[in-house]
Amino acid sequence: MAKKPTIYDVAERAAVSIATVSLSFTQPHRVRESTRTLVMDAAHELGYLPSASARGLARGKTGAIGLFSYDYFNRSGAGAARVHGDSDALLPRDLFSDDANGEFRLFPLYHDEVQRGVEMECRRRGFVLMVGEGGGGRSEADINDIAGRVDGLAVFPNTFPVEVLRRIAERIPVVELADPPEETGLNRVSVENTEGMRVLTNHLIQHHGHRAITFVGPSGSPDREQRFAGYLLAMAEAGLDAQTLPAPGRDANGTLGSGVDLAADSDATIHGLLSGAALPEALVCSVDAEALLYLDALERAGVEVPGRIAVTGFDGLAAGRVNRPALTTVRQPMIALGRAAASILIHQIANPGSEPVAKELPVELVVRESCGCG
Repeated sequence: MAKKPTIYDVAERAAVSIATVSLSFTQPHRVRESTRTLVMDAAHELGYLPSASARGLARGKTGAIGLFSYDYFNRSGAGAARVHGDSDALLPRDLFSDDANGEFRLFPLYHDEVQRGVEMECRRRGFVLMVGEGGGGRSEADINDIAGRVDGLAVFPNTFPVEVLRRIAERIPVVELADPPEETGLNRVSVENTEGMRVLTNHLIQHHGHRAITFVGPSGSPDREQRFAGYLLAMAEAGLDAQTLPAPGRDANGTLGSGVDLAADSDATIHGLLSGAALPEALVCSVDAEALLYLDALERAGVEVPGRIAVTGFDGLAAGRVNRPALTTVRQPMIALGRAAASILIHQIANPGSEPVAKELPVELVVRESCGCG
């Protein structure tokens, strides 16, 4: 049996030091591109593959970062189908059928874009990414399973109680992907939720002259609450009364109902508004996904947007850009958010005991057809 090539063989073939070979694989951002190309070419010629497990044992590290997210299709079990009799293989109903577009917007969502940013930064810095997901019945064991396999963990908001995250942070760095409702002492990265929504609401008031503006989705997460605060600021500055509606499928406390048909729920809300005293001049939704649901519901009800009512969102999803009418929104830098989270974790991994890092990223108002612009 031929002897497996080693790091020493690669260093000799590329005429570089062993340390340079190691950095080329583990921290490529620290090696000049020309040198790294020499190392990779030598490794390819020799058939060398670095052993992550051996490297981890030597360093006491895994070389992996974890990201804990939601499992949308397994949260309630609604709309899911068993595949090939495998009880663990869950796919959304008719995902691969010709009718799929009728029920699913096949565009990246907020979590997808943030995850992409984490992946990009991990790749650049020589880390691998491990993604964990929890459904509606998630337990502390779910997050502990991934936390025990990685050197640092990024967590989406409203995923687990802060006490759970603090216990994990005693072992590995943790970064929250939002401003928590109270100080947690953990790393966090967020965006200008309050100011972004204040600017958007001011645009509706000052540029379009709207007065009856209803906010959709004030409860459910720190991000939503901060956006609601921005809406309230703008309305108070203009001397206008605030009005609210729950987000589709959610109750007044922001709890998502199990198995709720979001399209039917948004239809019912629009029907209720049309049956009432007056339709608002604008719906300000706390996220793009819900704004798109209301745009569909308004179209089904024969209500012209923006002629009779304006609709806005917050996120900057691709689906909002291609929708007709195109969605006015506040675009947050989702990929940059993920990259910042990974960068914070990598820094904390390399510098144990460092003070927690809090970073806030800017947002941008994007005016389009759904509010009467563009």
